[in-house]
Amino acid sequence: MHILKLTNMNEKNPYEIFQKECPELAERFNNLVEVQRSLKGLDPKTKQLINIAIQTATKNPRGVRLHAVMAHQAGATRDEVTGAVVMNLHLTGLVTVLECLPAALEGLEEAQQTAHAKKP
Repeated sequence: MHILKLTNMNEKNPYEIFQKECPELAERFNNLVEVQRSLKGLDPKTKQLINIAIQTATKNPRGVRLHAVMAHQAGATRDEVTGAVVMNLHLTGLVTVLECLPAALEGLEEAQQTAHAKKP
């Protein structure tokens, strides 16, 4: 499983800590994620947009950022990513959206910068 940059340079990556401290559990978790990715019925972009909405609902800006990067890589537009965040407004409230929207935009920016850096 490819792990994206989840933190800024000065922070420890919590997923890397999880992998180091609980390697067997982390491996099994990674296997579960791969099985979920392979499920039929939803395309990769839609799966990532759903993940953004779920991460917003659970008030996890770091997860929102990570899935915004992956959504962009799967072809999601800025409007689709922000729509997945603000869809939570009537469910979880303005504070949740305000906490997660900047993270979604940071993820999009990170994905765009990475994509531009890879171009010849």
